[in-house]
Amino acid sequence: MRSLIGLFAFVALIISPAILFPAWAWEHWGGDRGGMRFSKLAQVTPDNVGNLVRAFEFRTGDLDRRASEVMKRSKFQATPLFVDDSLIFCSPFNEVIALDPGTGAQKWRYDPKISTSQRPANRYNCRGVAYWVDSEALEDAACRARIFMGTNDVRVIALDARTGIPCADFGNGGEVKIETGAALEWPGEFQITSAPVVVSGVVIVGSAIADNRRVEAPLGTVRAFDVRTGRLRWGFDPLVHGGVTSGHANVWAPMSADEDRGLVFLPTSSPSPDFWGGKRPGNNEHANSVVALRAETGELVWSFQTVHHDVWDYDVSAQPTLARIDTGDGMRDVVIQPTKQGFVFVLDRDSGKPVWPVEERAVPQGGAEGEQLSPTQPFPTHVPPLLSQRISADDVFGLIPFRDRALCRAQVEAARNDGLYTPPSTHGTVVFPMTGGGVNWGGAAFDPVNQILYANTSRAIHIVKLLPRAEARGFSPPPGHDFGQQQGAPFAMTRATVFSPLGLLCNKPPWGEMVAVDLRAGKILWRSRVGTTEDRAPLGIAFNFGTPLVNGVVITAGGLAFTGAMDAYLRAFNSKTGEELWQGRLPVPGVANPMTYLWKGEQYVAIGAGGHSESGTTIGDSVVAFRLARAGEAPTLWSRTIDRPGGRFMAMAIAAGFIVALLVLAAWRWRRNRRAKRNRALFENPM
Repeated sequence: MRSLIGLFAFVALIISPAILFPAWAWEHWGGDRGGMRFSKLAQVTPDNVGNLVRAFEFRTGDLDRRASEVMKRSKFQATPLFVDDSLIFCSPFNEVIALDPGTGAQKWRYDPKISTSQRPANRYNCRGVAYWVDSEALEDAACRARIFMGTNDVRVIALDARTGIPCADFGNGGEVKIETGAALEWPGEFQITSAPVVVSGVVIVGSAIADNRRVEAPLGTVRAFDVRTGRLRWGFDPLVHGGVTSGHANVWAPMSADEDRGLVFLPTSSPSPDFWGGKRPGNNEHANSVVALRAETGELVWSFQTVHHDVWDYDVSAQPTLARIDTGDGMRDVVIQPTKQGFVFVLDRDSGKPVWPVEERAVPQGGAEGEQLSPTQPFPTHVPPLLSQRISADDVFGLIPFRDRALCRAQVEAARNDGLYTPPSTHGTVVFPMTGGGVNWGGAAFDPVNQILYANTSRAIHIVKLLPRAEARGFSPPPGHDFGQQQGAPFAMTRATVFSPLGLLCNKPPWGEMVAVDLRAGKILWRSRVGTTEDRAPLGIAFNFGTPLVNGVVITAGGLAFTGAMDAYLRAFNSKTGEELWQGRLPVPGVANPMTYLWKGEQYVAIGAGGHSESGTTIGDSVVAFRLARAGEAPTLWSRTIDRPGGRFMAMAIAAGFIVALLVLAAWRWRRNRRAKRNRALFENPM
């Protein structure tokens, strides 16, 4: 009997590994509902990662058929799902596309036909879609497996995962139009950019709302719709409004869910406006928080605030990571929340209380007129910050030592700079880490086997300046400066990244790092720079300075960490040591979260490569996948040499050197021949 059972198990393993190992799929934006971004796949390892070759590149066609001005207002940040034998993702314009996972051939495509004249505040963007299977439906029923997406024009759409046809029983012909609850200044003020989550029979969406437009901005209500009918089940406004005049505290970043507990976890943003809070006294609960709701009803279970009375745009921008960790006192289900400031908060999943102590520490005071700052802010004590949180004029950088560095130094010295949480001011305030992080929407990844947390971080300086209302009227911001009227407040604002005249960041590198953390020990294990200046520097020089990293990481059981950056490469690092092992050339930078999956016995790693319009990189419209070379295949000499950081610059330098050498040789031969002719003439016609 045992031998029969063993034989059956062996046959089942061969015939249907996906049944036994569903983690070989990638069914959620973050890999699983809790966003661990960890894959059990181990086919690609540090020993063979150098044999990865490009499997396919799929282009959405946006670059060819849309106006360049429209493309400049787009961001391709999508992470594909691997479900129903398809790679399924959304374009920045909310087209949902299904690909063959081995060849990249298009299987189906759905276009919701959003307007390209709405000028969305956070650019045209769609980070991903959600997948759900109706266990009550017949196996061959239409829309048994569904794809859900939120759109830039504020719709929630349900599609058949096998065909891309809208689900007729969901809302009105497959879609629900969200009522924003307030008149919008223009259609693009309010949009949905992150993937929905499906849990407890509802599909839940947040919103992305224009920052710094006005005090009484649209509310950041999170909405849940019946997963079958599209009926609105509940709405939750994170901001407690008693005595507060404000809006937002929206959830623009990806959410997480715990199906067993029936909970959804919201990363909330700052109240409106970002940089002056005189009309919203107090801590502004539940803004800048991790919020746990009962998914079925929207009932508040607990909330933990990471910033009190935010005036720095320090949203909780990363997906909460749900993991089971060894705390030293046993295993515990937790929520791991990295932040823009570089903090890592670790919270009990049932109560929201910190697993390790969090201290309230005094922070700089002396805000702008009418401001009501919090005297303290929460600081985790066990896990160290993922990056430095203070910068001075002595930390500036410039390729041209005297000119660049002096100009950078002058910008930093002219602004108020008392360290983390220095309040905005009318003569300018250094915000470091910048308002983009730290850790941004790419979130963290967690290896549950080795109990290691991985996160990409950015290091750059913002200078935020408040403009008195009289000065703001008719103000024209200088190039490279964000400008917000903050209507209803006594101040408008400007924000600028501090760059040198060469267009490089003014703070010393690294500008982007991947960081590995032993949570139990509260110890940084390693840091590695990610990215070069190849896509930004003159002549494509690839200085290994790292690049700002808003995107995230995927970890595999094979011992690798994959990530994109703001240069045109997908990279693989040794997850134990941080050593960079491989780079795969992309058509443009891959500023999206990568993913991995198994198809017909081969492990693939895929990433969206569309560049980053806000950072000035090259723009594209591709999804690129890599796999190990098959028998008879091998990485090309070109991919091992030219398609490496700095390879093109070196090739150009060698070619230029060769041309110069040829010109010198030609000039030398010309002079030699001319001299020979002159000597011959003198010999034939002596005086």
